[in-house]
Amino acid sequence: MQEKGTISIHTENIFPIIKKFLYSDNEIFLRELTSNAVDATQKIKRLSSLGQFNGELGELRVEVSFDKDAKTITISDNGLGMTDEEIKKYINQIAFSGATEFMERFKDAKDANEIIGKFGLGFYSAFMVADKVEINTLSYQDGAAPARWICDGSTEFEITDGDRTQRGTDVILYINSDSEEFLDEFKLQGILDKYCKFLPVPIKFGMRTDREPDGEDETGKMKYKEVEIDNIVNTTKPIWTKAPSELTDEDYLDFYDELYPMSEPPLFWIHLNVDYPFNLTGVLYFPKVKNEFELQRNKIKLFSRQVFITDEVKDIVPEFLMLLHGVIDSPDIPLNVSRSFLQADSNVKKINAHITKKVADKLSELYKKDRKAYEEKWKDIGLFVKYGMLSDEKFYDKAKDFALLTNTANEYFTLEEYKTKAEVLQKDKDGTTVYLYSNNPGKQDAFIQSARNKSYDVLLMDSPIDNHFIGQLEHKLEKTALKRVDADVIDKLIDKGDTIAHVLSEDESSKVKAVFEKAINKPAMSVEIESQSADELPVSITMNEFMRRMKDMAAMGGGGPMNFYGALPDNYKVAINANHKLVTRILKAETEEKQTQLAKQAYDLALLSQGMLTGSDLTEFLKRSVDMIEQ
Repeated sequence: MQEKGTISIHTENIFPIIKKFLYSDNEIFLRELTSNAVDATQKIKRLSSLGQFNGELGELRVEVSFDKDAKTITISDNGLGMTDEEIKKYINQIAFSGATEFMERFKDAKDANEIIGKFGLGFYSAFMVADKVEINTLSYQDGAAPARWICDGSTEFEITDGDRTQRGTDVILYINSDSEEFLDEFKLQGILDKYCKFLPVPIKFGMRTDREPDGEDETGKMKYKEVEIDNIVNTTKPIWTKAPSELTDEDYLDFYDELYPMSEPPLFWIHLNVDYPFNLTGVLYFPKVKNEFELQRNKIKLFSRQVFITDEVKDIVPEFLMLLHGVIDSPDIPLNVSRSFLQADSNVKKINAHITKKVADKLSELYKKDRKAYEEKWKDIGLFVKYGMLSDEKFYDKAKDFALLTNTANEYFTLEEYKTKAEVLQKDKDGTTVYLYSNNPGKQDAFIQSARNKSYDVLLMDSPIDNHFIGQLEHKLEKTALKRVDADVIDKLIDKGDTIAHVLSEDESSKVKAVFEKAINKPAMSVEIESQSADELPVSITMNEFMRRMKDMAAMGGGGPMNFYGALPDNYKVAINANHKLVTRILKAETEEKQTQLAKQAYDLALLSQGMLTGSDLTEFLKRSVDMIEQ
C-alpha cells in the first residue's frame, strides 16, 4: 500500500500560522500529543465496557521517549489505533474532528462526553518543533492493517504500510534544529510534570535507547537495544477525582505539599464536586497570607479532564479568591484552539458564581461550628472576606453574618455585634454612631488611651484593603461614620455637643498660639487652641480624616486629586490643650526663649509619640532634653 496526497486545508500557509500564532508556547506540543494518546486509551477502555471491543485491553499506558542521536521524540500508546482511512479522515482533514462521529456512535452511553477525542489541530502542534512527523498505527478493529503516515510540514503527505504489530499508535517527531532543547531529559520531564502530572493513564518516560552497544548493523554502524521505560511520571487518580468521604485531612495536606512544596500548611480547604448543570471538580485551599496582599497570584491550576491548561483563571475564579491555591477541573469550560485561554460564556459565569457560593458556605460553616477557632484564623482569612465583600455584592450579603471586626484589645465582633456595642457610648450629637479605629496601635497609642479614658472602643484596621473596607462600611451601615483615632482630639472625633471651658483668656490663647507657631515654624503644621480635659496631652498632632484617606488612596494608586496635581501635601493640625498645666507653665515662662524651648519640647514629644520625630530633629530633641534635665 502506498498513497500520496494533499492535506485538505484552505491555505498552504497553515503551518507557519500553527508554528507562530496557534499556540502561545511551543512546549504545548507535548501536552497535546500526550493527551491525545491518553484519549486513545480511554476510548478503547470505554469500547470494551460497552461490548464494542472484546480483545484483551492489557496494561493501558502512554510512553514518552526521546533519542538524542536520532533527534526524535516518540509518544506511544496502546489505545484505539487508526486505519489508513481514519488517518485520512482525522489527520488530513484538519477541520474535522473524530469526536463528532464517535459521540454520535455512542450517544446512548451515560458518560460518552468523557471520551471525546482531541484529533485535529492539537496534533498539528507537533510541527512547531518538528521538521517531519511520522504516525505508525494499528487499529483495534479485526483484520485492520498497520499504517504509516509521514508529513514534512508542507501540505504533502504519504501513507504506506506500517510495521506496528500491537494495537495503538506511535507519533514520532523529527525535531528541527531550532527545537533541539527538547531533546533533554530534564526539559521533557519538566513539561510532563507541568501538564501531564495528573493524567488518568500511567505515563512512562525515558530515553529510547540505553547507552550499551548491541552489536553492529550490516553497514558496521553501532546499534543500541531498546529498553523498558518504567519511570511513571504521573498520579492517575489525584484527590479531586475522589469523593471527599474517601479522603482524610492528611490526604488533602499531602496533596497541597505536592502542589506547593516548602509552603506553610493551609488553613482549610473546599472540595468542589458538581455534575449539574455543569461539571466541576477540584480542591481550593485557603493559604496563610496575613497582610501580605501583594502575594503571587496564579496559584490555582485549571485542568480539563486532568490535563493541565493554565494557571490564569481570573475568568473562572472570582477576583477576590485569586489568592487561593489549589486545582479546578472542568470539561465544560470553553477553550480556544490552543486550550490556553478562556472564553467567557454562561458556563464560566455559573462556575464563578458556584465557587463564590461554596466559599461563602464553607466560611459560614466554620464560623457557626467553632467560632473560637474561626477567630484564631481571622487574621489570615479576613483579607479574603473583606476583598470579597468589596468586589461582590452577593458575597457581601452572605459574609456580613460571619465577617469579623477586631478591636485593639484583640476582641472579635460581627458587624451586628459591634453596632450594638458602639451605639451605647459612641453616638455624636447628630445621632451618628462613630467607629474609632487604628491602623498602627504602636504609633497611635496615646490617642487610643485617650479614647479608652472615655470608655470608647477602638477597632484595629491594619490590612492593606481596610482603607476601602472602611468606606464600604460607611456606605452600608446606616448613620455610621469611621474615624481614625488620630484624626482629631477625642472630643472632636465624637462630638457630643458638650463644651469644655478653658482657663485661658482670649488674649492668652492668642499668645500661646503665637509661641507655638514660632517654635514649630512649619507651614504644614496648623496650630489651634483646643478646650480639652486637663488630663489629656498638652499637644496632639492630627490629620483630618478626609485628607488622610485621600493620601492613603493616593499611596495605593487610587483616585483623587493626586492624579491631576501630583502627590497630596502633608497637612497636620497641632492641637494645643488650653487646660493642661504645661501650657499655663509655657505662658508664664520667664523669657521668650524659655517659652519657645518649652513649646518646642512639647511639640517634639507629640511627634515622638507617633514616630514622626526623626533625623536631626530627633538629635536636637535629645540634646534639649538633657539640657533641661540638668537645669
